Amino acid sequence: MTGAPMGWPAFAREIDATLAVQSQYVLYGNLRDFFLVRSPEGEPVLRPLRDLVWRVLESNGYSALLCFDPVDGLSVHPPEPGALDATTRLLGGKPGEQPPSLTRLRADLTAFCRPQEPGEPPVRGAFLVDYASRLVVSPDHLDPAERDFFLFCLKSSRTALPLFLPGNARPGPLYNPVIWLVERELDLPAWLTAGNERIRAIGVPSPDFGDRQETARLLARSFRVTDPDPAVCDAFAEQAEGLALQQMVDVTRLARDRGLGFEQLPDAVRTYKLGVLDNPWRRGFLRRRIKEGETSVPARIVGQDAAVVKTLDILKRAALGLSGAQAARSSSRPRGVLFFAGPTGVGKTELAKTVAALVFGDESAYLRFDMSEFSAEHAGDRLIGSPPGYVGHEAGGELTNAVRQQPFRVILFDEIEKAHPRILDKFLQVLEDGRLTDGRGTTTHFSECVLIFTSNLGMAGSDVRPGMPYERIERTIRAAIADHFTRVLGRPELLNRLGDNIVVFDFIGAEAAGRIFDSQLDNILRAVSEQHGIDVLPAGAVRETLREWCTADLEKGGRGIGAALESLLVNPLARALFELPPGHRGRVEVVSVRRDGPTVTLELA
Repeated sequence: MTGAPMGWPAFAREIDATLAVQSQYVLYGNLRDFFLVRSPEGEPVLRPLRDLVWRVLESNGYSALLCFDPVDGLSVHPPEPGALDATTRLLGGKPGEQPPSLTRLRADLTAFCRPQEPGEPPVRGAFLVDYASRLVVSPDHLDPAERDFFLFCLKSSRTALPLFLPGNARPGPLYNPVIWLVERELDLPAWLTAGNERIRAIGVPSPDFGDRQETARLLARSFRVTDPDPAVCDAFAEQAEGLALQQMVDVTRLARDRGLGFEQLPDAVRTYKLGVLDNPWRRGFLRRRIKEGETSVPARIVGQDAAVVKTLDILKRAALGLSGAQAARSSSRPRGVLFFAGPTGVGKTELAKTVAALVFGDESAYLRFDMSEFSAEHAGDRLIGSPPGYVGHEAGGELTNAVRQQPFRVILFDEIEKAHPRILDKFLQVLEDGRLTDGRGTTTHFSECVLIFTSNLGMAGSDVRPGMPYERIERTIRAAIADHFTRVLGRPELLNRLGDNIVVFDFIGAEAAGRIFDSQLDNILRAVSEQHGIDVLPAGAVRETLREWCTADLEKGGRGIGAALESLLVNPLARALFELPPGHRGRVEVVSVRRDGPTVTLELA
């Protein structure tokens, strides 16, 4: 048979097309997967890599595929009498009996690569070295035996000669290739492959959406579904983004084990990825809580009605699974994304905590990263873990570890503009693909998380100030954000992923400032009562004087009001309470307050 069937994957067709010019191949990437192959009748079939490579070779007149791995040593594929006979001829005798080792591998390769003796009938075969990434500790630091072995392989790649096989469907000269299977292209010494036209490196890609679609239809048969619903197949394929076809097979096995039907495979994918069966986003009371949030959240986040309404709208579509629904395939992306921007101290962090409590019923589901701590490029290792060979590699990343431990989270990245631009690339991957691979090679999925970014962009050096109309503040801050991501950072794609999820906060107005003051003052008085048994009762004039002082400057928002209360009330109150007799309990009335420069004095009745 000449030429490769169109039903083979592209990398298999590349091997088929180049057997006449390549003496060795390096296959890397998605090697442990199944691959879709068309049967002679045109039916899709899932095949493992070794079987697929053999079918490519067999179609070109090859008699055997010799396979070596560091655990089991040498085996023959397929283990049939004809292939075993061909192996004996390829090696000039039977394989050796010694345990697997680099020495044993070199002996087998030496026999396999030996020149053909005069008059010896030609036989086509290939030698596959599996788990080749584990042959040496480090390809950059070889010991003498390892160096000599790969030097032998380098010379063999250049001295090997193609063989004629008269009477075959493809009688032209073809090499008997050595095929290395490695995890990464650089797992073999660079000097072996670099600039060597006889060695071809071929990446084996992960399955695309079309492969997953076809696999979903194929796997429907295991549920005795002969005419699967295309919508279910597409949903299964979308949810399986980032998974190998082998893992899709595992998902169907998990679904059958849990008693789930074919139409529930998308849910089985979530269970497979996250390792949990319970899904807070599917709980019946979530809609009710979000609905009640229309009343409770504005009471907690004072003076930010526009920001609260937009945040709740985004949560509603997240609860319905409609975030990013306009995209062709969006199921793997985070459930919700919010970008809080505006003045400091106006409730951005508090609203993030409120979202966690609203959706997951627990503020501990809120995880915060201060991005000012990630201004250096290497600081990104804290998020996903150090690469192999670096200190802390075994510990993993703070972000990826936390999400794997609790996949349903609100994650706050505070002051995102202070992070190093290279770290922002990791957020781009999360927003687009909904996953991150940490330094240990483990994939973490963010598909059930709500990501919240906060920023003070547009506040420094602009004409934004208290008292401006909200529409003008929003327009100015949005323009500053767009300018920062496109012109300053050169990351317009990150801005595009945020889309219309930018929520702009307003300055705290006078009425809202008064409500915040009352709330914080009541918190202080409650703490004194609970911890010391003293009920402090400020007279009306005292309360109004403190209100006037604490809300005079609203540039720092609610945080500024709290700082003023601490200075103007808590400090003098602590001094006054210290003057009371030890163990004093009961009511204490504050009848006046006096401010003498930086000192404030309270008079107790």
